[in-house]
Amino acid sequence: MKVGSLVVVGTGIKLIAHTTLEARQAIENAQKLLYVVTDPAMDLWLTRLNPTAESLNHLYSSDKPRLQTYDEMVQAILGYVRRQLDVCAVFYGHPGVFVYPSHRAIELARAEGFEASMAPAVSAEDCLFADLGVDPASAGCQSYEATNFLVRRRHVDPYAALVLWQIGVIGDRGVREPGTYNREGIDALIEALSNIYSPDHSSVVYRAAEWPIGGPYIQPVPLTRLHDAEITPLSTLYVPPKPQPPLDDEMIERLNLRS
Repeated sequence: MKVGSLVVVGTGIKLIAHTTLEARQAIENAQKLLYVVTDPAMDLWLTRLNPTAESLNHLYSSDKPRLQTYDEMVQAILGYVRRQLDVCAVFYGHPGVFVYPSHRAIELARAEGFEASMAPAVSAEDCLFADLGVDPASAGCQSYEATNFLVRRRHVDPYAALVLWQIGVIGDRGVREPGTYNREGIDALIEALSNIYSPDHSSVVYRAAEWPIGGPYIQPVPLTRLHDAEITPLSTLYVPPKPQPPLDDEMIERLNLRS
């Protein structure tokens, strides 16, 4: 194994409160700390924990594709690993959920003979389950990135819960300004979901709390009235399941579940 390593960690969603002891230890012990976070307070905190801290947020630009930005982040991370440093890369939320650069950096680092790993963290989905009181085991749960859901024509089981991520940036290739969303994308989503559920089927536009004070954004709204909710690039849509389908009597007998 080569000298130099990479560990990828997440901050969780709620400022500082969600950062695990494992992640904090990796942050403090790194010879080089690189990070992509969404709040200036987190920038300051990371810099205090490790003076080598360097933000990669400057790589984002509205005039270039996000994938190009992600590839630049990967190369920035690997650049320090190749200098034989123990590198920690920090990402907002869970570093393995909707974070292409983290997976790609680990893949390439391992291919080049470096030790590379990822530590788990609190994700927005974890927050959703807690804030909405959803148990994904009760009826099952389907989870898709919203653009992928539409362009891949995903088949949905309406009797299981549906979670759609990043509904505010459907079809966007670049970076959207905070507080805005793609109205055309929401229109396409309403049309697709109306073919699966009734027009008045309930849904929830959700955004996890990012600060220890204040709560999450939870707005129940019929699917056809999604525009009435406050939608941002961080918004998630939760669609509750329809009432459960009839039981399979033959399978109940086979599994000896008859009471």
